[in-house]
Amino acid sequence: MLRGSTSRGLQSWHYATSAWHQTLGRRLASSQGGARGTNASSGVPYEQTLKNTGSEGEATLPSSADVVVIGGGAVGCSTLYHLSKLGMNAVLVEKDQLTAGTTWHTAGLLWQFRTSDIEIELINYSRHLLKTLEDETGVNPGWIENGGLFIASNKVRLDEYKRLATLGSLFNIESHVLSPEETKELYPLMNVSDVYGTLYVPGDGTMEPAGYCTALTRGATRNGAKVFTETAVEAITVNEDDFGVKRVKTVHTSRGSIGCDAVVNATGCWAPKIGEMVGVEVPLVPMKHAYVVTERIEGIQNMPNVRDHDASLYLRLQGDALSLGGYEAHPEILDEVANEFAFSLYDLNYDVFGVHIEGAVNRVPAIENTGIKSTVCGPESFTADHKPILGESPDVRGFYYGCGFNSAGMMMSGGWGRELAHWVKNGRPQVDMYSYDIRRFNSKLLGNKKWRVERSHEAYAKNYSIVFMHDQPLAARNHILGAVHQPLLEAGCVYEERHGWERPGWFSPEGPAPILPYDYYGSYDTPVNENNVYKSRVEKDYTFDFPEHHSLIGEEVHACRENVVVIDMSYFGKFFLTGPDAQKLVNWTFSGDMQKGGGSTVYTCMLNDNGGVEADLTVSTVTSGNGQAHNPEFSGPGFYVAAGGAISTHVRTHIQNVINDKRLKCQIIDNTEKMAVLSIQGPKSRDLLQELTGADLSNDSFPFSTNKVLSIGGAEFLALRISFVGELGWELHVPSETAVQVYRTLMDAGAKYGIKNCGYRAMDSMSVEKGYRHWHADLRSTDTPLEAGLAFTCKLKTPIPFKGREAIEKQKQEGIRKKLICLTTEKPLCLSGFETIFRDGILVGNVRQGDYAFTLGKTVAYGYIKCPDGGKVTMDFVRQGNYEIEFMGKKYAAFVHTKSPFDPENKRVKGFY
Repeated sequence: MLRGSTSRGLQSWHYATSAWHQTLGRRLASSQGGARGTNASSGVPYEQTLKNTGSEGEATLPSSADVVVIGGGAVGCSTLYHLSKLGMNAVLVEKDQLTAGTTWHTAGLLWQFRTSDIEIELINYSRHLLKTLEDETGVNPGWIENGGLFIASNKVRLDEYKRLATLGSLFNIESHVLSPEETKELYPLMNVSDVYGTLYVPGDGTMEPAGYCTALTRGATRNGAKVFTETAVEAITVNEDDFGVKRVKTVHTSRGSIGCDAVVNATGCWAPKIGEMVGVEVPLVPMKHAYVVTERIEGIQNMPNVRDHDASLYLRLQGDALSLGGYEAHPEILDEVANEFAFSLYDLNYDVFGVHIEGAVNRVPAIENTGIKSTVCGPESFTADHKPILGESPDVRGFYYGCGFNSAGMMMSGGWGRELAHWVKNGRPQVDMYSYDIRRFNSKLLGNKKWRVERSHEAYAKNYSIVFMHDQPLAARNHILGAVHQPLLEAGCVYEERHGWERPGWFSPEGPAPILPYDYYGSYDTPVNENNVYKSRVEKDYTFDFPEHHSLIGEEVHACRENVVVIDMSYFGKFFLTGPDAQKLVNWTFSGDMQKGGGSTVYTCMLNDNGGVEADLTVSTVTSGNGQAHNPEFSGPGFYVAAGGAISTHVRTHIQNVINDKRLKCQIIDNTEKMAVLSIQGPKSRDLLQELTGADLSNDSFPFSTNKVLSIGGAEFLALRISFVGELGWELHVPSETAVQVYRTLMDAGAKYGIKNCGYRAMDSMSVEKGYRHWHADLRSTDTPLEAGLAFTCKLKTPIPFKGREAIEKQKQEGIRKKLICLTTEKPLCLSGFETIFRDGILVGNVRQGDYAFTLGKTVAYGYIKCPDGGKVTMDFVRQGNYEIEFMGKKYAAFVHTKSPFDPENKRVKGFY
């Protein structure tokens, strides 16, 4: 996955190539990593920068604004531009000149393909902006469309490219899979002797930072926005309202103060310092990131840009030369970047950068005898998952993140700036941005430097690695462990990390697979972990086919469908909502009927004002108890929320914002880490539990979608009769201190029933087979319950208002324009959401989620489809089509289901077998 070489080996190679030695030797003689001043136009390969051009901004700082954007890089300028388009009174302040910091020395590449449909959409909006800005503003943003070429050195890499091309077709992106011979014809200077195949995208290209940012700010100021350069932010005032909610109030700068309701922190590597001003963490890590620009190369003109992922290398056309760079296994990590570091660069450290030269010469041999024109080594900010940090702070209302762009800030700035502007203006973005939302991180980890540095390093080093669906990080693990972590580890659990938690993925009969401390892949003189059982097991998932342990996952599924299993779901968010206005809170926040009385457990959605689903979860009506974690003491109405663990911060923040905005007298009791959740599922689950408790578990006494406080062997817990796999079962929400006792009791008593541990891989397979939704997969914030087949979760038959109700009622009246459908294929396809859906030969949508259904013996896929003419999607339209799924460039026949293909009458969850 990672490619590296020793410094000694590189230096030997380096000295053997005299042209590079003579050029680089002079330039790198003092490569100690210190900062060096530079003429802004001498280091980077652009004709102009904005250094020393003087401030073109306003002379007088306004006393107030709707929003202040801090930072004049690509994302800050784009956000200002889009805020002005929305009619907001927006001001941008930059402590130096526009493009200072990172933007001015960026490579400026734009590749249309990414491993996410959302990112592809955002990038292609950026591309559209680059192609239209000059007509609007009169300023050329420097767009050059010379195409992009992805190099595959093996079949697995080419398979990844084929999946990208399939997804790209949904956005009408032209691409071509080429043979080595066809690649050589397109790029005559390229060595293709070790090339398996390539993906060519003619519409890729490059941009120029100064022209781009100037065009954006020119457009923004024409719409009334104001730009102030040489204006440093010195402090930000945050006030608390009568309910104790922190809100942005004033931005204090070197020119004066601006009263405002919102601030966008678009300051790149300096974002943590701005965060400190309002008391929030900004979990990014600055690193040195470099490239070099060659002298003239004959015959390179008009060639496409190149990404050689297996060599962790890119080659950017630079007129009649190339700039080359990439991602190393041992980047230089910085503690911080000095405030005055605006148009400065670091000396290039050859021991770090040299790894790219061998790959560059191998790919384009002419480079070996070409000199170096300039070297560029500047600061860039990186994050724990190589995705940016966007959105409103959960802790300070009106403080928005717009940073941590992982060298993709220019490429995606158009889309990110557009969405940030809508976030500020309307309270949410237009598209699903949860993958970039600050709330995707566990707030407990944001200030943890070890987690931040380790995970950011691994994300950087693996940036060009193949993206597999079940890839797991090796860095910064074991931060949050469930109460039964150790017994499951001893049982052979192969853990997955989600939201900082370790949750069970699947179980191996070969024994424990402990997760070892991070070894940085051998970098920084860190010894590589030997006998790393965990690493060897998770690497079996590095395939686009079913892994070796596919049958083991199947055994867990069959144990659940035929007998009984225990699933540790302890990483779920667990919140009690109490207070005088708790009933008002749940009525408004949740789409389901929350007035069913004590003991009810309701599967419901949490909507935004547009009717989009912000989460699906269960809400239980509970009464005051004995003060234990599962049964807290309170006065008035009380409700217990169990939310998917990966979105628990998102859910808690959404509920808290409703409390704040509606000024309700409520509180959230977060008992997430004080409780474990043991889900007991399967036909024999009632027999097992009834043996251990004196409570009546019959359908009459304990029906589906209800809850009770029970006990096993003196250990008390809250039991919810609910299922996420489509079987008879209960979730036991147990205080952490008694969880191991309850788990061992279940396993001992369950031996006669064939009990088995079960992980999330099997649970996900069963839930897909059953047709249950997965938020942020087949259910996003831009999908409504009507579109997702969840109309039953909306209390439209009652007069009770709820958030998003008006949008849902309007959509119900007008009809839906897209619909989630279920498809199965006889061919066992390993789907991941890249695949497109064809109806009667016409592309109508794409798969959001797919899995192999072990009980059905088929692949099941869920995806949204639209009418080609943009009309309503009716059930007749769904039924009357003939469907195909495109996978790896081939189309496979698919059968559509209007009900769940597994137990469509819901008999099993009700205990009828």
